Amino acid sequence: MVYIERSITGKLRELSTQFPAVFLTGPRQSGKSTLLAHTFPGYAYYNLENVDTREFAIDDPRGFLAACGGRVILDEVQRAPSLFSYLQTTIDRENEPGMYLLSGSQNFLMLKGISQSLAGRVGVLTLLPFTIGEMKAGGFSLNSAESWIVQGCYPRAVTERIPPTSFYPSYLSTYVERDVRNEATVRDVARFETFITACAARVGSLINLSDLGRDIGADARTVSSWLSILEESYVAFRLSPYYRNVGNRHVKTAKLYFYDTGLLCSLLGIETEGELSSSKRLGPLFENAVIAEKRKQVYNQGKTPRMFFWRNNGDKDREVDLVLERSLDHLELFEVKSSQTANRSYLNAMEKFIKNSSAECSAQVVYRGDDLQSASGPGFLNWRSI
Repeated sequence: MVYIERSITGKLRELSTQFPAVFLTGPRQSGKSTLLAHTFPGYAYYNLENVDTREFAIDDPRGFLAACGGRVILDEVQRAPSLFSYLQTTIDRENEPGMYLLSGSQNFLMLKGISQSLAGRVGVLTLLPFTIGEMKAGGFSLNSAESWIVQGCYPRAVTERIPPTSFYPSYLSTYVERDVRNEATVRDVARFETFITACAARVGSLINLSDLGRDIGADARTVSSWLSILEESYVAFRLSPYYRNVGNRHVKTAKLYFYDTGLLCSLLGIETEGELSSSKRLGPLFENAVIAEKRKQVYNQGKTPRMFFWRNNGDKDREVDLVLERSLDHLELFEVKSSQTANRSYLNAMEKFIKNSSAECSAQVVYRGDDLQSASGPGFLNWRSI
């Protein structure tokens, strides 16, 4: 398989010189194993998905770690959660940077194990599917915004040129069976699949737990629990409203987005660029693609995204699609438009925001065109330039 250099590589190397363990998480097939093996070729590699390896690690964790020695990659480490406490003992005894590189594809058990056993001893990074920049650098061109959205950005789908109609149904089936049924212990997987599709239909909209529950025949408590599963397994994320008062951000209604638009299109039954171009969902899907791209870029810097949307007193016409908080006093504003032509009126909501903000703000409109337009004041970016 073709290897594409990942933007997070420098941060990964840096953390391996600072912490005894580095934990690389992210969705299934985002390239974690490939990245670790390519970046640290001298490390021994053990995959806990292998039955014999997993049984050895679970039955005799001390013996397993002794056999591994130092400088080791432990892949899919959530399959043997009891290892975490034994890793702590070994790390505290030897305390050398870069001893263990851990990876896992979901967080149901791992973050709990890390917070209890490895707090202060492990650097944590999140690897998501490819960014536009990574694909460009790897020689994979994007013909249009529609192709970017429908194809998605999962490494194997991109480098092996697997049609989305083949890749994503298989991906979803694996996700539901292994992560949802086995790890998250959701028994009604058929209803859960209906739930994911219902979420896809609401992308970019405010989350209403009661409406979602009514559509799938579940109560609000179940819907809330299942939303958490989508977040913990890096399928979807919530975007909270922006308030200067930090305490208000998480008590107000959030919007829902997906990490990958290829999976999103598959859930919505959109199979081709032509179908997307004529779909009423083009606007929300383009918005999702841009916001997910910015989220990837923040994670690749080793940071936790502080990303929000802003709506002026509930007025949808006075809304900023993305507020990226670099610090409390430095904000980056993005308005996302699926139009192929830049229009000065797209700046209105951001100008309203800036007028009433005490923070330093930059503002840009991201649109679907391929030309490099600009205007006085805040800038315009075509989708390829984000």
